[in-house]
Amino acid sequence: MAPPVPSYSAAHRLYVKSLYKRYLVNSLNWYIRRDLWRERAIEIRAEFERNRNITDPRALALVLEQAEERLAKEIHPDPYRPPLFPDGTKWERNLPPRMFSAKEKADALAASH
Repeated sequence: MAPPVPSYSAAHRLYVKSLYKRYLVNSLNWYIRRDLWRERAIEIRAEFERNRNITDPRALALVLEQAEERLAKEIHPDPYRPPLFPDGTKWERNLPPRMFSAKEKADALAASH
């Protein structure tokens, strides 16, 4: 009878999902065309699937550590940011003008005459 497969915690599953998503987002930063990126996304998924059945915690920790190192090495120097997000090209562009109170408006008009 085979030994039971350990069930990993919810935190571990969230960490692996986060690592997978970071790999996908980073690879999307390197590709302009989505069809070319899709091939790379399939390769990333295959890599994660190959390591899916590792049950030894030490071996798994080593695999995850190597994945983090590889991701840090391949990180894009200028990642894509959506235009309206912070640091995007349209962030805080065309802000609405400041609304003055009636007193501030009267003071400014009096000072200009």
